[in-house]
Amino acid sequence: MRSTPHILVINGTKVRRPVFILGAPHSGAELLARAVKRSPGFHLTTGRHGVLRVTYAFARQPSIANERGKGAARVLRDAYAEAWQVSARACAQCPDECRELGGLPPRPPGPPDRPAQEADLREPCVEPNGLARFADASPDLIYSADVLLDAFPDAQLVQLIRDGRDAVADMLDDERCLAWFKPGLANLDTVFPNPFFGVEDHTDRNRWPRAAPAVKCAMRWRGSVRLSAKLRQQVPEEQLFTVRYEDLVSRPRRVGADLSEYLDAPLSKTALSGLVRAGDRDAGEPGVGVWRERLTPRQAAQVEKVAGTELRRLGYRLGSDA
Repeated sequence: MRSTPHILVINGTKVRRPVFILGAPHSGAELLARAVKRSPGFHLTTGRHGVLRVTYAFARQPSIANERGKGAARVLRDAYAEAWQVSARACAQCPDECRELGGLPPRPPGPPDRPAQEADLREPCVEPNGLARFADASPDLIYSADVLLDAFPDAQLVQLIRDGRDAVADMLDDERCLAWFKPGLANLDTVFPNPFFGVEDHTDRNRWPRAAPAVKCAMRWRGSVRLSAKLRQQVPEEQLFTVRYEDLVSRPRRVGADLSEYLDAPLSKTALSGLVRAGDRDAGEPGVGVWRERLTPRQAAQVEKVAGTELRRLGYRLGSDA
């Protein structure tokens, strides 16, 4: 049973039906986040330090959230109470990724450990007057979905699904994704099973130390989409909307209209019309099927061996199906 609703007020606005965008790494969550952030009445954040500190603690050690019960929801709610504040000083703490989603310039360069000074402060990314909805698209929220729903029982979740081979191709080019696999960060000796790394049984655990990066990325994708499947079974239909990446880039207006209906709020058509950067385009749909050019045959086979069942379940054809 979910906790009773808690009234959270940000800048004089009650937080009702906050929106959280979830998905495996590189599944396209940032594309929808951009559209939501640039839509009237929404204040979307991503990557705020206080939120990441809490969500990664829960993601990497689920027992923390389980042991704290309602306390975990309170901690997460407090993190968002700070992250969603609308002021020049609060927005100065946002990472450049968050500002880019809103079409704003990055902060001036300076020492990373220097506190924000008056010269760093810029106007907030959203106008407080008329603000009606709050949202977040911080990475790896999928691992904290249960705590999110405990913290905000009326939350609306939007999850992105993408071909795992395309996701892995992007993960292999992302230093921040690969950094999690370093021995000092992989916490498999203390947390097993480990949903964050997709290590669910002893076969996975024994494979991990010698596994190639593509295998580890595939395990993370597989674990994430399994969590998405469980979420679909547990969450009421009116609180979970699933978007397939391939539909998003081929029919953005249709997906945007459906998402607007789900959120009961209009989304920015301008933001939806340019979802994928030109550098991501290939001969087909933007960002679709890029694994064929960017993964070696061995890597593609590794991903399909690890995550073939999930790929087929989601409707993606394997090389062996041709």
